[in-house]
Amino acid sequence: MYNKVLLIGNLVRDPELRYTPSGIPVARFAIAVNRIKKKGADKEDGAQDVDFINIVAWRRLAEVCGEFLKKGRPVAIEGRLQIRAYTGRDGQKKSMSEVIADNMQMLGRRPEGTAGAQPEAEKTTGEEAPF
Repeated sequence: MYNKVLLIGNLVRDPELRYTPSGIPVARFAIAVNRIKKKGADKEDGAQDVDFINIVAWRRLAEVCGEFLKKGRPVAIEGRLQIRAYTGRDGQKKSMSEVIADNMQMLGRRPEGTAGAQPEAEKTTGEEAPF
């Protein structure tokens, strides 16, 4: 069995960096990934849909994401797909899919106004906390 995801998209919002009660950093954000529609009677040729995919990064990777990623920035995410079930506040069972990031690569040019050397490295690897 193999669970590997590679996504390239733009950040929908700035990452939300928080810490677990034991002090482990975790960043949550979403990326917009274009999906080309298949040809069909009701679809335009080459038109695109957009999927909004939730991403979770842990530890050092979470800190790097929180510091350097900003809304609209193109990014490549490598990780694994996780689907978890939970009970909502209304008592209904719900499920959520998200990608647990192992690697992150910032794409495109650096934003204007960032001078000097690159922070650490553009490619960053994180570790995941066990659930």
